[in-house]
Amino acid sequence: MTTIANTSSTPTPTPTATKSTANVVTSATNSLLTSLGTGSGVDTTSLVTSLVEAQFAAKKGQLSSKLDTISSQISAVSTLKSNITDFTKALENLVKGGTLSSQPVVSNSNVLSASVQTGGKLAGLNATIKVTQLATAQTAVSTKVPSPGTKTFATGTLTLTTGTATYANVPAGDDKTPPGPEKMTDLSGGKSFSIKIDASNNTLPGIAAAINAANSGVTASVVTDADGGAYLSLKGPTGAAQAFSLTAADKDSDLASFDVGVGASNSSAMTISSKSQNAQLTMDGVPVERATNEVSDLIAGAKLTLTAVGTTTLTATRPTAALTNAVNDLVDTYNGIVQTIKDETNPITGALRADPAAKALLRNLQGLTSRALSSNAAPGTPNTLGGIGVRTTREGLLEVDSTALNTAMTANPDAIEAMFSYGTSNGIFAAMQSIQFNATSSLYGLGASSSNYLKSQASVTEAQDKLTDQATAMTTRLTQQFSSMNARVSAYKATQSFMQQQIDQWSKAD
Repeated sequence: MTTIANTSSTPTPTPTATKSTANVVTSATNSLLTSLGTGSGVDTTSLVTSLVEAQFAAKKGQLSSKLDTISSQISAVSTLKSNITDFTKALENLVKGGTLSSQPVVSNSNVLSASVQTGGKLAGLNATIKVTQLATAQTAVSTKVPSPGTKTFATGTLTLTTGTATYANVPAGDDKTPPGPEKMTDLSGGKSFSIKIDASNNTLPGIAAAINAANSGVTASVVTDADGGAYLSLKGPTGAAQAFSLTAADKDSDLASFDVGVGASNSSAMTISSKSQNAQLTMDGVPVERATNEVSDLIAGAKLTLTAVGTTTLTATRPTAALTNAVNDLVDTYNGIVQTIKDETNPITGALRADPAAKALLRNLQGLTSRALSSNAAPGTPNTLGGIGVRTTREGLLEVDSTALNTAMTANPDAIEAMFSYGTSNGIFAAMQSIQFNATSSLYGLGASSSNYLKSQASVTEAQDKLTDQATAMTTRLTQQFSSMNARVSAYKATQSFMQQQIDQWSKAD
């Protein structure tokens, strides 16, 4: 008994043992001592755990509760930022898409097509357009080149010149031959590009690539026919000022077979199959010319695509049903967002009840119905949501007075269309964009709130880590103290047993 007591007198924990390993060892030692009738008989492992928990339970509970609150605040801020951003983006797509603006109507779709441009206002459009000529591009094609994959040409320089061309008929010959086809006699107001042809590019594809590399606006391509022969095809942009000529420096070389336009004297030179010219049209009797068939600067807010010679009228139809639906959809989405903000800022249960940015967002949204959405509205015409039948309820949400909206749509359709227009400094989208900017600002909006909550979360997490370290240190200290106590109690019991044996011996001696 004495020997066992002495061996167990100093059960100090090993420094490298983990907390769980130390607890297992201590528990096993206590169990062994108890079974042998030594030690204090107290379950020191449970005692230490209870003491440590009692010491730190309140503080742990406070930190855990605080962390839960901060997590709820971070989540609520993220939800509000996402809601207001998604709402603004959806509104942008709606007003930018053009479905809420008056759409052009073409009486003769064979002549042209029309579309509304972003931010365009076509209300009241009524015009007559007569197209007398479409814009075309100059095209030219070479004579046939047999075996284009192996055929090589002389080296030298080609000069490509662009500009406005003058054409004239070839005069009749002295032998009474009739006049020939039109030829380009002059080219002015353009630019010149020097194209070098050497041994690395003196094939038909190589010459085409060299012309394209000049970036003159003239595109070269190689067209192969059914017999395997090929042609060099050149095409410039549309417009009268986009004509071109191509000439070889050496007229005696086979590079001159690609001459076209002014200076093309070779009988095998390229043939102009289409001249460059402007589109010509009149709008309400006023003559107009454009270099392309895409006309975006004739009618404000409309893009015209000319397709054929002819006459058509151009009017506009108002999207009354789409505007009415937009107002109702706006109110429904608004109510969902505002209700969420009201819940999160509830003075009793709201996670953001003390958040100034969330409260500011709610105030800004609630002022939307009275905000002016058209800076140039005529006197007496509505320029607010409230003026077209959008009312605020007692609960702080919105509702649509259908009768008032229909009346406003009939009496002042232009004003409502202006509210939902894109690209203006006001309007419903501009108003929501401003609200979103202020709400998500990292200086004073929800962005700043999010940063503050994240800092608080990190601080609480750090405090929890420190508290865990303190609890671990206390557990180690108490375990050592109770182990030492157990050892001493064992020693006392051993001494008591020895003295009891001596007393028993003395009693027998008597």
